[in-house]
Amino acid sequence: MSVDWTQLPKELVDIISKKLTIYGDYLRFQAVCRTWRSSVPSIPTHLPPQLPWLMLPKSQSRLQPRRAFFDLSNHKVHILNLSEAASRKRSCGSSHGWLVLLDETPEVILLNPLSRAKLFLPPLSSFPNVIAFNYSHIGREYLLLLLSSGDRYTRNLRQMRDYFIKKVVLSSSPGMDTGFFALAILNQTGDLAYCRNGDNCWRLIEGLLSYCEDVIFFKGSFYAVDKYGTIMVCDLRGYTPKISIVETPRQLGGDMQYLVGLGDELLLVTRYLDLELDFEPSRQNLIFRTNRFEVFRLDASGLQWERILNLGDNMIFVGENSSLSFSASDFPGCTGNCVYYTDDYSYTNDGVFIEPDLGIYRLSDGSIEPLPCYPANSFYGLQWPPPIWITPNPC
Repeated sequence: MSVDWTQLPKELVDIISKKLTIYGDYLRFQAVCRTWRSSVPSIPTHLPPQLPWLMLPKSQSRLQPRRAFFDLSNHKVHILNLSEAASRKRSCGSSHGWLVLLDETPEVILLNPLSRAKLFLPPLSSFPNVIAFNYSHIGREYLLLLLSSGDRYTRNLRQMRDYFIKKVVLSSSPGMDTGFFALAILNQTGDLAYCRNGDNCWRLIEGLLSYCEDVIFFKGSFYAVDKYGTIMVCDLRGYTPKISIVETPRQLGGDMQYLVGLGDELLLVTRYLDLELDFEPSRQNLIFRTNRFEVFRLDASGLQWERILNLGDNMIFVGENSSLSFSASDFPGCTGNCVYYTDDYSYTNDGVFIEPDLGIYRLSDGSIEPLPCYPANSFYGLQWPPPIWITPNPC
């Protein structure tokens, strides 16, 4: 006896849809028929974090204002119409599927590439170390204060866009939590500044030990790390931030540090860079290349970092994004025991030709292979802004 699947009870269709964990599968489920599409929410809110897409530079999209996103699971490129991210904007972070964008204006924009939803964080001119902002002061629109010494200096619109903020991390998805926090690492000093959705200015966090290299939201608080592996836990839920320091033996030798949450464990990922000389007829360039990664687990009882030589089925994504971890077996086309990385240290502006430092590092043998969308020895061309990982999130 044949079964007319379009006549399934709506309650059953909804139950089945909630068993789906991949956003692409959910879209295909909705597309089966009109009855199924009307039986389930248009925007799923039950999905776990999705495998990141790599947002490619503007040069990889043939038509503006479109942007290209590379999907690791099927090696396909998704083209999205994103006029908000197609002009002279720089991405300085991605969290929970939302991009943080800066322009040659004081605006700090949150953008969801899938839903096209857009929010505004407090502007650059509202940071505590920005004394004044004036468009009429061409070439020196911002007047800033170096808090450690009291010295004053100026920055123009492009310098503020490219160099003022290193990374912004969100506590939760703005589409799901209207009370989310944003935490920014200031590039020159490594200070941390925060705001809550609806605030009109940023506030500095006092009591930090040293220059912060990375930050993630983990177990209800922001965790920051300095160059030597010292952890600073920032709880922003009260009237004033509560800061606690996790002192660990100094990690020496690494060039960059990242924090990653893997289940209930906190991981430290150390990046090592090599310096190369690139000679061209007109100039000599100094180019940094990733040499290797080392991964450590925080031993909470002994307050020390323990080296991990094998991540098993797990894979880690680091770069200008909020660092992420996933199980490779949940996603076809992915490999466990690897670090997927992008370039988040080469600060440049549009008009400069560079080869981005990105790839897949295998902990098993220390080898590095190119990402599938960047075959070895290919000409990269104009690469601004650099590629960034972003998790597809419809809400």
